Amino acid sequence: MALTHFDDAGNAHMVDVSGKEVTAREARATGHVRMSAETLEMISQNRAKKGDVPGVARLAGIMGAKRTSDLIPLCHPLPITRVAVDVEADAALPGLRVTATVKTSGQTGVEMEALTAVSTACLTVYDMVKAAQKDMEIGGIRLLYKDGGKSGRYEAGS
Repeated sequence: MALTHFDDAGNAHMVDVSGKEVTAREARATGHVRMSAETLEMISQNRAKKGDVPGVARLAGIMGAKRTSDLIPLCHPLPITRVAVDVEADAALPGLRVTATVKTSGQTGVEMEALTAVSTACLTVYDMVKAAQKDMEIGGIRLLYKDGGKSGRYEAGS
C-alpha cells in the first residue's frame, strides 16, 4: 500500500484531491478519560470548580473538529456540515466516554476531524478536573466508522 502523503522523492505533501468526486462523507470516532469513581461522581453531580465538564468538553470537541487543518499539517480545510460530540459517564470505566460524528460533502474524508474532536474533548475533561485528579488516563482514541469516497465504508471490527 502506497502512502499518499509523500511525493515520488519521499517528501511530505498535501494530497491533491482536485480530481476526486464530491461525495457525502461521514466519520465517527471514540475515546475515553479514565478517572477515579470519586472524580466521576464530582463531574456527574456538577461539582467541578470549572463548571459543566461534559458541556464544555462537547463544545471543545466541536471547536477542535473545525480547527483540524490548523493542527494537523497535511489535512485539508473542509466545509464541515455537522459535528456532534457526546460525552457520557461510564461507571464501569470509571470515567467519561467521548464519541464524535462529523459530516461533510467534499473530495476528502472527515476521519481526522472526528479524531481531533474526540482528542480535544478528552483533553478538555482532563484540564477541567486536573486539580481533583492528576493521574487520569486518556485512551482508546480510534476511528469507529467512516463512509464516502473511493474507499467506501469502514466499520471497526468488521
